[in-house]
Amino acid sequence: MVLEATMICIDNSEWMRNGDYAPSRFQAQADAVNLICGAKTQSNPENTVGVLTMAGKGVRVLVTPTSDLGKILACMHGLEIGGETNLAAGIQVAQLALKHRQNKKQQQRIIVFAGSPANHEKKLLEMIGKKLKKNNVALDIIDFGEEDDAKPEKLEALLSAVNSNDSSHIVHVPSGPNALSDVLISTPIFTGDGEGGSGFAAAAAAASAGGAGFDFGVDPNLDPELALALRVSMEEERARQEAAAKRAAEETSKQEKGGEQPSGSQDTTMNERASAESSDAQKTNDPMEDENALLQQALAMSMEDPASSDIRDTEMSDAAMDPELALALQLSVQEESKDSTSQPDMSKLLADQSFVSSILASLPGVDPNDPSVKDLLASMQSQSKPEDKKNEENPPKEDDK
Repeated sequence: MVLEATMICIDNSEWMRNGDYAPSRFQAQADAVNLICGAKTQSNPENTVGVLTMAGKGVRVLVTPTSDLGKILACMHGLEIGGETNLAAGIQVAQLALKHRQNKKQQQRIIVFAGSPANHEKKLLEMIGKKLKKNNVALDIIDFGEEDDAKPEKLEALLSAVNSNDSSHIVHVPSGPNALSDVLISTPIFTGDGEGGSGFAAAAAAASAGGAGFDFGVDPNLDPELALALRVSMEEERARQEAAAKRAAEETSKQEKGGEQPSGSQDTTMNERASAESSDAQKTNDPMEDENALLQQALAMSMEDPASSDIRDTEMSDAAMDPELALALQLSVQEESKDSTSQPDMSKLLADQSFVSSILASLPGVDPNDPSVKDLLASMQSQSKPEDKKNEENPPKEDDK
């Protein structure tokens, strides 16, 4: 890798306002300067780059040779455009700045952007070139912009005067669709003589072509930190997208399940309704069976203990809503009244001693002449007599009959 100190001479004259280079001559020149500064600083960490302007009120040094790429790029903002370019003065000031470099082991190089006509004499330019050659300063010339017959000849004479062992170069860039920086990428001015410059040139060419050959358009050999940061950012974004897709799929499945549940409940409701309708149809088809069932229920209620009378009353009040059940309950009440009226008849039968004796004699193992049997019959007759007197005193009403 070449250890080098470079001064870049910028043309900021009125000629830079033309738009024959997209988007303008000055902007195309600024992009090329940025790429060259990056190539020089990346090729060797100890390389330094400085920038000066050749037009305006005079030659002005924007930044002395430094390895701080941010400082170099920042000096390009806010430059004033105007006046005529002083090529000879710019080269001489650049040589003076390189002479005062901190690391004397660095090789010296000047890069000149000549975008306006060359107003100096050919002999003056040759004399400046010889002086550069004497001080071991290499010179690269970028000829763009104005095209006249005298300008290329003067620049070629300057280059021939300073060139030593092909260390100096000149590039003529005509106006056209291609950007100035794209043309310079494949030239020795951009790549330099060292391998580092060539590597940066390859990375820049890949980036300009859409990043072919490298992930995210960045060569990890040149800038491993940037490549790692881009890779990590890409992985995080991919993970975020996968999580969002998974969340959306879960929500969709929940919505589908929620849509199936109402349909299932509707089916259940329809089945229940159908079963109710079928039961109603059976009731209408078999009215006698329903009445028999109601009568059996009423009879069972009538045979319950008196302690359950409150419950039966409650059921009767509930049954008031159903006329058929009310009719069945009324029939059961009538049956109870009949049973109560038949009790005196049973007492009369028990009073008939010959009838009871015949019944007892017909029973196996029962002796009517047994004293205990006679005592039981006597007690039953004694109980039936007061009940007969009571029934005679309170005869049943005609409505009950």
